[in-house]
Amino acid sequence: MSHGHLIHIENAAPPAGRATRGRLPDWLRKSTANPLSVTALKRDLRDLALHTVCESARCPNLNECFHRGQATFMILGNLCTRGCGFCSVPKGLPGKHAFTLDAAEPAHVADMAARMNLRYIVITSVNRDDLPDGGSTHFAATVRAVREALPQAQLEVLTPDFNGDLDAVARVLDAGPHVFNHNMETVSRLYARVRPQANYRQSLDVLRFARRYRADLLTKSGLMAGLGESHDEVRALLADLRAQGECDVATIGQYLQPSRTSLPVMRYIPPPEFEAWRDHGLSLGFRAVFSGPFVRSSYMADLVHEQAHTAL
Repeated sequence: MSHGHLIHIENAAPPAGRATRGRLPDWLRKSTANPLSVTALKRDLRDLALHTVCESARCPNLNECFHRGQATFMILGNLCTRGCGFCSVPKGLPGKHAFTLDAAEPAHVADMAARMNLRYIVITSVNRDDLPDGGSTHFAATVRAVREALPQAQLEVLTPDFNGDLDAVARVLDAGPHVFNHNMETVSRLYARVRPQANYRQSLDVLRFARRYRADLLTKSGLMAGLGESHDEVRALLADLRAQGECDVATIGQYLQPSRTSLPVMRYIPPPEFEAWRDHGLSLGFRAVFSGPFVRSSYMADLVHEQAHTAL
């Protein structure tokens, strides 16, 4: 990805409460073809009772990534205890819905990763606020199982905030991932609407702790654009990631409404604005900034990881 040139962007957010209407712009159209390779991978995942965030979060890149033989494993079940407005992963309430924890899941993830012959693996999870450790013990067991099955592979974890429990974060880090990712998702002002059960400063603290606890690994975070943020707010978030979270890698992508009950899109961001954010992030010292309409936190994660190491 070339650095390009900075362009001038007006610092303005859309009027509050006004969502974008009409058809998707041309730059957000993507093939929905479902080749046999995609069907086969879905079948293998179901055989092992495994979930992917690609499917549960209705990622627009699913067919492309599955066809490439890539998938982001989502562990700790397919039911989340949080009600984030941007996410289509099924939601439930502790004490009201039946949450499960499959003891065989770590071994199954390792088995599937080996079957796929993955050299770069991304593991994420739902939030499990119903568990005393937030699911961190299970998360760590999955990392260890994958590392044992594929010792030469690079492994990235995309974790929840574990309600700010840094012992839980340390438990996952002790399992030996190569990249620690925790997404900010949006700017500080929008947290109450977008991530009502999360805390902006708490998420920054999780990233800062990961950097200090494991100085040898890459830290990473992502955000969605198009939820009503201003350009200055995006730049402020990037600055916070460098100053507070000491992040190495940032990803910025277009928010797309995954269901009718999800938050509406406030604005479709044209590609030149993503390029300007990328250039600004690089000027702040990020080793890599992957910014574009279809960018997602784990999209092309292997190539982003390679770019970040090249920048060392």
